[in-house]
Amino acid sequence: MTQDEWDRQAATFDNEPDHGLTAPATRSAWRDLLVSVLPAAPARVADLGCGTGTLTRLLTDEGYRVDGLDFSSEMIDRARAKVPEALFVVADAATPSLAVGEYDVVLSRHVLWAMQDHEDAFARWVTLLKPAGTVVLIEGSWSTGAGLTAAQVEQIMLRVREEVSVVPLPQPVYWGKTITDERYIAVSHR
Repeated sequence: MTQDEWDRQAATFDNEPDHGLTAPATRSAWRDLLVSVLPAAPARVADLGCGTGTLTRLLTDEGYRVDGLDFSSEMIDRARAKVPEALFVVADAATPSLAVGEYDVVLSRHVLWAMQDHEDAFARWVTLLKPAGTVVLIEGSWSTGAGLTAAQVEQIMLRVREEVSVVPLPQPVYWGKTITDERYIAVSHR
């Protein structure tokens, strides 16, 4: 999608249960999942393709220091209102303009699949990490035909990282509905 298309979606983006995380059970499930794979707070997190800042808000509330990046200025405006204490940058996640080697975590939810060159984008993301940094990707292969399979993401990650763990996320609590497509979290600690 283009920047203009994402800008148009910003006003209603949080209406989806897994985008706005307004349902307590959904918010709690995401918080528990993310905290279980992240280093302890106050680790520094780069939230790439942060959208309206929902995960930035969630992690900031848990004591993490989070910087968000999105190429939609409308999404970033909403993120800044939602998380005024965080730093937000309008930029393309394919070439993130964040400090190299400064982050404990690179986090991305449903962004890698949209990159024109998945491998190149991922390699750039990893440069943002400190030597012992963690990568957390939430991705999917959707019934629409868009997305990346868990096997594809695992291959991309293993070209740059030593290990990766992939866990399927079929539970409705994460999405606000029953799903039939493949959704998962991929985590690499080194």
